[in-house]
Amino acid sequence: MADNPYSSLPDHRFWRKAVASLPPFALDPIVGAPFRITPQDKVATAGSCFAQEIAHRLQHSGYHYYLAERPPEGMPDEEAQRRNYSMYSCRYGNLYTTTQLLQLIRRAYGEYKPDLDVWTREDGRFVDPFRPRIEPEGYDSAEAMRADRERHFAAVRKMIETMDVFVFTFGLTECWRHRSDGAVLQLAPGVAGGEYDPQLYEFWNMTVGEVVRDFLASADLIHSRNPNVRMILSVSPVSIIATGEDRHVLVSNSASKAILRAAADEVVRSRSNIAYFPSYDLVTASPNAARFYGDDTRRINAFGVDRTMKMFFEHFTARDGAATGGVQAIRLDVASEAKTNARVVCDEEAIETA
Repeated sequence: MADNPYSSLPDHRFWRKAVASLPPFALDPIVGAPFRITPQDKVATAGSCFAQEIAHRLQHSGYHYYLAERPPEGMPDEEAQRRNYSMYSCRYGNLYTTTQLLQLIRRAYGEYKPDLDVWTREDGRFVDPFRPRIEPEGYDSAEAMRADRERHFAAVRKMIETMDVFVFTFGLTECWRHRSDGAVLQLAPGVAGGEYDPQLYEFWNMTVGEVVRDFLASADLIHSRNPNVRMILSVSPVSIIATGEDRHVLVSNSASKAILRAAADEVVRSRSNIAYFPSYDLVTASPNAARFYGDDTRRINAFGVDRTMKMFFEHFTARDGAATGGVQAIRLDVASEAKTNARVVCDEEAIETA
């Protein structure tokens, strides 16, 4: 056979050898990771709800899941969980888009102050338009909301300046924004506060270029204050719950995930200190999708989460010998994982209950 560019490539470069010929659940698309997390590294998380799975596993596996915004002293664990503490490293809730991340960083450092300040709910309570569900009972005054927001910004600055690893999950391209200055919201107005007025708010669906632009701008801002931080980027395999586009939700989901996956590829190609974790690729691969999604065909079931997280720990953490410092092995516990999966908070789901 004549020599050609594919003649001497390793098995993982061929679909038949690396995918089709493998037994069930043996698929592992990670060829190598550029760095490994040690138990001493402060690992911060943000992004869509799937990033919470990594947070839960880090918390229970002996690694340093970094909580820069902790609940008030003496608050019971159950109450802290209800009020969204430890959901992520700071109490920002889901950061579904890269623009949300960028604007949060700029707001935390006083570089951007949106025109939109406060929303009121139907019950008269006040909420933060950029994280309207973070305080379940809302605030009794706009001043109380602003004070909590400033505490939150201080925690975000602390996280950025002292974390060692930042894990961010791309979640959505569709969003709603304030027309006057382009401030991007976590949820559409009227879902968890505020009132929908098309003169004030507009639907926006991000392009690949916009996703890349805003994440790289975020990465550059973070590195300007923490030059040694390493980043791990992933794309959420959780399907969108509804679409603002005038088309079938399945078509919008395919388009959105394709945009995010293409954007992630551009990002990691342009930055040597940003790694890609292929959770989306593993879950949606044809041999796995039917087994890894839950009954709603949207969220990932306990088995799929376990398989994905095992891959993460296998490649991105120091789990062998003395380097682990007594870190616990990752075990499959379906009952425990089902309970953990039920605690994952997706603010987007408020759309169906509003």
